[in-house]
Amino acid sequence: MRNFLRTQGKKKTSPGTRLAMAFLTATDPTTIRLMKAGMIDLGYRAQRLGHRVAKMLGLTQDMVRHPPASLGRPDVKTQVIHFLNKPLPAHVPRRTARALLDVEDSAMIPVIRDPRQASEESEAVFYFPGCGSERLFSQVGLATQAMLWHVGATTVLPPGYLCCGYPQTSSGDDDKGRAITTANRVLFHRVANTLNYLDIKTVIVSCGTCMDQLLKYEFERIFPGCRLLDIHEYLMEKGVKLDGVQGTQYLYHDPCHTPMKSHNPTKVASTLMGKPVLLSDRCCGESGTLAVTRPDVSTQVRFRKQQEIEDGVAKLKRSTAEFQSRLMPAPAGVMPELNVGVTEGNPRGTGGTASGTTKILTSCPSCLQGLARYREDAGVEADYIVVELARHLLGKDWLEKYVSTANAGGIERVLL
Repeated sequence: MRNFLRTQGKKKTSPGTRLAMAFLTATDPTTIRLMKAGMIDLGYRAQRLGHRVAKMLGLTQDMVRHPPASLGRPDVKTQVIHFLNKPLPAHVPRRTARALLDVEDSAMIPVIRDPRQASEESEAVFYFPGCGSERLFSQVGLATQAMLWHVGATTVLPPGYLCCGYPQTSSGDDDKGRAITTANRVLFHRVANTLNYLDIKTVIVSCGTCMDQLLKYEFERIFPGCRLLDIHEYLMEKGVKLDGVQGTQYLYHDPCHTPMKSHNPTKVASTLMGKPVLLSDRCCGESGTLAVTRPDVSTQVRFRKQQEIEDGVAKLKRSTAEFQSRLMPAPAGVMPELNVGVTEGNPRGTGGTASGTTKILTSCPSCLQGLARYREDAGVEADYIVVELARHLLGKDWLEKYVSTANAGGIERVLL
């Protein structure tokens, strides 16, 4: 429908959507760096400042608790208040994954492997990071690479910054989406011919939107006999898992565009975390550019999602309390549930469980941004499954160690 409206000259496009599309479509490193500094670094900071001011003036609280119905497009003032009612994430990396690894040259194919583990038998994978895991939340792309390094895989990255083409297609510019898809497929055939000495049997993604678009790329014709797989499913197949993190309980938000197509997503999350992970249903409300173009609708979606998160936290509290009461019955006259959820630095118990804190994990960069905006109201921390794995398996300073180790002889740059 959007594409039809565009071809008929009837489609309306907001400035926010235009900026987002320009950022995603850009391939020049300098352009991406400048746009990221303006849109993400300064823009997010300005939104958080606006949120604090609006909250201090009491403009947002009632709207969050009782979202009004949308009857037509609200006026500019109302839309601004909707846009400010939940803060954007504060800890967004300032540099892209490619900039940190110095692999921005579109004429070079980065081949990343641990020289200590690399051998002719090492499995080679092609990793398509996508815009969200590479330009916005670069820790996701780096954690994916670090875990592939950890399991001994040889990781091939696409040359230069690329977008899969889904954002352009879904926004109504089908011509642009098709052009990007065609150009990428031609490029990947060139990569396959150049690296024909590597037997690439798996294409890895870390984003559900990219997964949906890459399913149309016919990768089995590019890398014969290969499969398309989410990084979390790949790691589960490799036997990677935590030994049950103490002091943290987990919810899992399965994205609307779930990247996990081969296994049940909640089972994958539970296996990797080494403990039961509770599914948190419903859309997060970010939905690409929805939170910017129609923040009034996003507010309504978030209202129900916040209820789901709070219900999930309550279920985790109850299950943890029941488990602890079985292990250590409370003395006579003492109500064990009185201390449920009260943790250090969390006196009211919001987002906590009887044994610590609650995190909500996901596998989509847009959802990571959307879920991070519930921290203030629901008291839960949002993170990526693969980032949580890297933090616990590779250490808290995993990112710095991976970047320094990879840059010290772990990256081969093959001329395309």
